[in-house]
Amino acid sequence: MQHFPASNRGIKDIGWLKSNFFFSFSDFYQPMRSAFGTLVAFNDDFVEPGKGFGIHPHVNMEIISILLKGKMNHKDTMGYVTEIEAPAVQIMSAGSGLRHEEYNIGDEEVNFLQIWIQPKQQNIAPRYQQRSFPLTARKNKLVTVVSGEEGLQHCWINQNAKISWGYYEHPASVAYTFNPVNKCLFIFSVAGGLRVQDQVLQPRDAIGIWETNEVMLQCAEKTEFLIIETPVNQK
Repeated sequence: MQHFPASNRGIKDIGWLKSNFFFSFSDFYQPMRSAFGTLVAFNDDFVEPGKGFGIHPHVNMEIISILLKGKMNHKDTMGYVTEIEAPAVQIMSAGSGLRHEEYNIGDEEVNFLQIWIQPKQQNIAPRYQQRSFPLTARKNKLVTVVSGEEGLQHCWINQNAKISWGYYEHPASVAYTFNPVNKCLFIFSVAGGLRVQDQVLQPRDAIGIWETNEVMLQCAEKTEFLIIETPVNQK
């Protein structure tokens, strides 16, 4: 296991944007924390109303945005012009290349998690998808919100990866099992009290786990967290 305390994250504060980086990103460089398996970025971003990211390019990256608070737009060179409101997930398989923009179009601060995962196949046709995940549908269970397998209830990405979103209203024990062959887990505490194995996670802490096939999580009241299951290495 590797503990990633929130207090050790890189910070970028340019006024309208406040970002917190677990891995090297933008102006933050930490050679010992460049990635965790094929997970290469996990940013906890806060954006002021009316502000956002102008048109910019991406190529060959699976880009997942998990909107925890607020409302944003999305516009890209594939022709998508949409709005996304928390709690929701959007993905872009950048593939051979696309350009997009996104802004906070609501009246309150936006908080979203920007997650980048290396793709399984290079130069695929770019694609976009979004889905809403209301709290009532996630209460007291783990819900798959992103998967490498196509389905009607989650977003699909170009990688053998999975993201689960949990919210437990009351104290609970949760066993997460998976095939450990070339797989690792990155668990992020959004809110509440979470213990993973013997490690206590404060809100916004994370922990990386590998070489096991089952992880036990102990949740206190009103605990919210994400589990990212992704390959260790590309094969």
